[in-house]
Amino acid sequence: MKRKLTVAIGIAGMMVSIAACGGNDDNGSSHSGADAKELTVWLTVDAQNNWPDLVKAADAAVKKAHPGIKINHEYYGWPDKNTKLDAVLATDKAPDVVEMGNTEMLGYMVKGAFAPVDAAKFTNSAAWLDGLKASVTYGGKTYGVPYYAGGRVANWRKDVFAAAGVKTPPKTYAELTAALDKVQKKEGDKFSAWYQPTRDWYAAMSFVYDAGGSIAKESGGQWKATLSSPESVKGLTAFKNVVDKYMHGDKTKDESDRYIVYGQGKSGMIFGAAWEGATSADPKNDKTGKLKNNLENFVMPGPSGKNMPVFLGGSDLAIPVKSKAQAVAAEWINAFTGPSGQKGLIAKGNLPNNKTDLATLKSDPATAVPATAAESNWFVPMAPGWGQVEKAQVLQTMLQNIGTGKKSVEAAAKEADAAIDKVINTK
Repeated sequence: MKRKLTVAIGIAGMMVSIAACGGNDDNGSSHSGADAKELTVWLTVDAQNNWPDLVKAADAAVKKAHPGIKINHEYYGWPDKNTKLDAVLATDKAPDVVEMGNTEMLGYMVKGAFAPVDAAKFTNSAAWLDGLKASVTYGGKTYGVPYYAGGRVANWRKDVFAAAGVKTPPKTYAELTAALDKVQKKEGDKFSAWYQPTRDWYAAMSFVYDAGGSIAKESGGQWKATLSSPESVKGLTAFKNVVDKYMHGDKTKDESDRYIVYGQGKSGMIFGAAWEGATSADPKNDKTGKLKNNLENFVMPGPSGKNMPVFLGGSDLAIPVKSKAQAVAAEWINAFTGPSGQKGLIAKGNLPNNKTDLATLKSDPATAVPATAAESNWFVPMAPGWGQVEKAQVLQTMLQNIGTGKKSVEAAAKEADAAIDKVINTK
């Protein structure tokens, strides 16, 4: 769970600079290492603890093709990995494969830390989920391979909604707000029918993209913020309506402890990462003693009439440009993320990296909700200065100003656009 929280934090606070990584060429030919005798793979502890058999299977496939090769593994926690990575990227001891949170990729791609790869050489690349594909793409080139995805869903308390006369999950936004109105009226203004942290930009931008808006758009090689466009303002206004009507907690908070607040029993619904509901029901967090059998995920309907586009988190695998075994590293990644690897990752509760496997999950009641929700997704602008936007918390500041009523939607959006435009094209 901590892993997914860390990924969701984004690239803010990540490395601010990487020493010039200086690959010798654009296609890694001088570092191709097709005859490499040794390979070093960095993964997070999630793989070590949860799917070590998949790692062994990938090793076996590479060793079969390259008899005698030695494969080393190092495992890191999310808080430690990038600090270690930043240090070794400035030396000649860079790993050959490294796992990255998908929001971590951009800063490293901008700095030239990773080698480009030929997507066509990776199984299922033609069907990679759009949000994951975007996370490994910069300047028209591919710099990594999607590993797995993590989606976002709505989660409600069946007992709370049933007490208000609502017994089936809403299929439309009108049904959702009608149900929330009933819960809010019954429970009173000390209860949040929908606990929606004001600074949760992942949720807010879902409203923006649902309305046809966007954070920023690229034209002629230049990015320009678009939060003050009519479509984006429409989405932000819909988000503000939720916060105004159903969120009765502190309107200056972010989403980092949402699962804890939800576990305290003072709210009826959340919209967040798919794991948050189950974590709220953990006995450590459930202060009501009722959540285990009363929580249910459902696909969030959007005001547009379609399913709400969700931010797609997850992990990617990249090859540092300083790797001297880039060809074999690509082979290992393909073995690890191929069909058998995806099957194993799905069995461990992850969403696959591709639409083909995702489609099969929709027919399984256990995975139908997150799989369906993930079909409509968005990702951050892959602009050179996006990391600075996140670091400055431009979106969070805008949302807090909107949610607290300090500024109108239009004024806050214009201010955010101006702040974004100052840095978004700057490496």
